[in-house]
Amino acid sequence: MSSCQAKKTFAKAIDTVRLLSADGVQKANSGHPGMPMGCADFAFTLWHDFLRFDPQKPDWFGRDRFVLSAGHGSMLLYSLLHLFELGLTIEDLKEFRQWGSLTAGHPEYGHTPGVDVTTGPLASGLASGVGMAIGLKQFAAQMGNSELFNQKVYVLSGDGCIMEGTSHEACAIAGHQKLDNLILFYDDNSITIEGSTDIAMSEDVGARFAAYGWNVLRINGQCVKEIRAALTLANACHDKPTIIIGKTVIGYGSPKLAGSSASHGAPLGADELAATKKALGFDPEKSFFVPDDVRKLCQDTAACKGQAAAEWNAAFAKFKAEAGAEKAALLDALLTRRVPANILDELLAVVPEKATATRNSGGIIMQKAAALVPALTGGSADLNPSTKTYLNGLGDFTPADRSGRNLHFGVRELGMGLICNGLALNGNSLPFCATFMVFSDYMKPALRLAALQKLHVIFVFTHDSIFVGEDGPTHQPIEQLAMFRGIPGLTVIRPADSYEVAHAWATALQADGPVVICLTRQNLPNLPADVVAKMAPAKGAYVVSSDDDFEMILIGSGSELECCMGGAEILRKAGHRVRVVSMPSWELFEQQSCEYKESVLPSSCCRRLSIEAGSTMGWARYVGSKGVALGIDHFGASAPCERLAQEYGFTSESVAEHALAMLKK
Repeated sequence: MSSCQAKKTFAKAIDTVRLLSADGVQKANSGHPGMPMGCADFAFTLWHDFLRFDPQKPDWFGRDRFVLSAGHGSMLLYSLLHLFELGLTIEDLKEFRQWGSLTAGHPEYGHTPGVDVTTGPLASGLASGVGMAIGLKQFAAQMGNSELFNQKVYVLSGDGCIMEGTSHEACAIAGHQKLDNLILFYDDNSITIEGSTDIAMSEDVGARFAAYGWNVLRINGQCVKEIRAALTLANACHDKPTIIIGKTVIGYGSPKLAGSSASHGAPLGADELAATKKALGFDPEKSFFVPDDVRKLCQDTAACKGQAAAEWNAAFAKFKAEAGAEKAALLDALLTRRVPANILDELLAVVPEKATATRNSGGIIMQKAAALVPALTGGSADLNPSTKTYLNGLGDFTPADRSGRNLHFGVRELGMGLICNGLALNGNSLPFCATFMVFSDYMKPALRLAALQKLHVIFVFTHDSIFVGEDGPTHQPIEQLAMFRGIPGLTVIRPADSYEVAHAWATALQADGPVVICLTRQNLPNLPADVVAKMAPAKGAYVVSSDDDFEMILIGSGSELECCMGGAEILRKAGHRVRVVSMPSWELFEQQSCEYKESVLPSSCCRRLSIEAGSTMGWARYVGSKGVALGIDHFGASAPCERLAQEYGFTSESVAEHALAMLKK
């Protein structure tokens, strides 16, 4: 093929991406054609010339990562996955946005082969891409081989991603950490849903990223020559991530809708789509059409990518064979995210015996966990001294030391959470992050996306109730537990003492999805030895103590189990028979058999009282229509925690009073 013909075929391939994307949206009568049509030049050039992937194994570890942060343009990614033979057929493209299809409205990790991260909420993909870049750097340093493990993370973002605040949080970290394996293409088409971006945006994005410490390149985003030159420069750049600001035209190729917000979030329409095909030199009567020369170009490229992947695999096999025993063991532990089978026994062995805040015992237990689980890595939002989550002796991840396992996120909660999601997506990290529980409000999108993707991330939230005390209502969580419990697939554990903390960490380390651990600021005594010997927090709830023929059940969560047990003793002295249940996790309890749940909370006992220093929302599930949920459905106040307990009724005496009132009915 002549050079001239090759250029024509390449250009035709780019237009094929535009039209496959527009066809998918048109057939679904739903979606976003404008961004794929405008970004096709960059995306196809990237995939054809630069991106490393294996058509036979979309999740190949040696691949570069591709993040479509502007996830509404999902037909762009699906078209590329089809053309480069990563598992999607033409029929899959025709089923865009339909029930049960592989081509969902926004890309979904774990659902569609070749999708590296679930995207849709703008900038969430970009932030998780930063986490991927951190994880790849960390792994290369731990292996001592940055030539073999030199994968890149390519992110495609639009104006919405750049506007969202999390892009600031994550990209500031990326610049600070000099992540030169991160390359961001900014699709600068100056259009959002409401119209031109100038109605709400006027900053110089390049200057902003330069201030973060990024390498900034500006190009015509629809000129293949400039795209190739920019990607070449970005790949050669050391000590800085790169942003390529590509000026593009949304809906490129459409005679009437190019450059208009009308092409952003709706089909072009049958007539305009036909006119677009004609303008691009395609047959208006054909839909989902791939010209033969384009098909061959992509097949040949896919074959070359597969051969390169095989060569990398051979080099990786040689690396493993020549690695010493210690490095080989570390490699296996990282890639499998191995957790010792006896992890619970190991963690129980370091539980402090004296009364202490569960954030303190959590910190002690974490040190042991980190020593046993090399994949465990993470940090806090500038709160390690308070959350007790710094991994002693394991170094800080910095541009000078990529092997450090402590990550410093600064005061950036949402960026932190999404970066940890990216770390989990890499496949060689078991990430954790920490902050005060009330600041989980800043992290809701990260929590939700972790659950949606079934990512193994551990979220540690300390200062878990009004007993934060003097800091007052701004720092006292009320509704946050209800928020966590409302997220499908998120396991929430609120331990009642240091032994339950050990159980919580063992459960979190062995989970197959995200886990929240809620810990106290105030000191808590350990449960009695006989309770510790039979405790079963991993089952979500278990019987702490029980009288024969008990008249009522007291259910305690976290720190309130103490006043629950105290209330039970008062009731017993008054001649009443009581069962006390610790319920650290609703989600774990719901996973148990009906028989087990009935054994803990028998349906024959309708007098039930739950005690938790937070919103009572949801407790009706366990106390029933005849029970009472003792909680706090209003904001707290600034005062010592002991005074708050008295004022709001979280004392043994108050629990006993509520129980006696129920028993008299």
